[in-house]
Amino acid sequence: MRKILIFLGLAGVGVAGLLLVGAARRVGVSQGYSPVQPIAFSHKLHAGDNRIPCLYCHFAAEKGRHAGIPPENVCMNCHSRLRVESVEVEKLKESVAQGRAIRWTKIHNLPDFVYFNHSQHVLAGVVCQDCHGPIERMERVRQEAPLTMGWCINCHRGRGITPPSWRGVHLAQPTAAAIGGTDCSKCHY
Repeated sequence: MRKILIFLGLAGVGVAGLLLVGAARRVGVSQGYSPVQPIAFSHKLHAGDNRIPCLYCHFAAEKGRHAGIPPENVCMNCHSRLRVESVEVEKLKESVAQGRAIRWTKIHNLPDFVYFNHSQHVLAGVVCQDCHGPIERMERVRQEAPLTMGWCINCHRGRGITPPSWRGVHLAQPTAAAIGGTDCSKCHY
């Protein structure tokens, strides 16, 4: 009887361990996540049909860690001149008139233990679609890629990006390609 209890206890610990490892591998993975937003903003219309460049609205992506959600006044650069009437545009205008920020729901969330810098990727020539998918065809934005560590490392390896120490090269002024790669401390510190 005692052996059976020990066996069942060990089996329970083993199953719990497998479940824990499986859950840890999925931390932050929200592939397919597509929440309803306070304004039904169509990237298909703006980035696709009207060909507004991503960096016009998400200008912070060139200079900072976060791409950011554009302030309402960026939208009003066009919508104050256009005579487009819709419920969604009226929500935008009302928000601006009241000085009330729109409370967008963030879609692409990385775990807190991960450091990601948009500007490093933009300056290295990575296009938005490489990580965000065909955003210019999305009526409602969704997380296209899994954004897992393995997914990111595979992208870095595919582009031949390795840290200088792995190549035996020590650069006084590292290039954009040299600062990424598969160096753990680049994203985890």
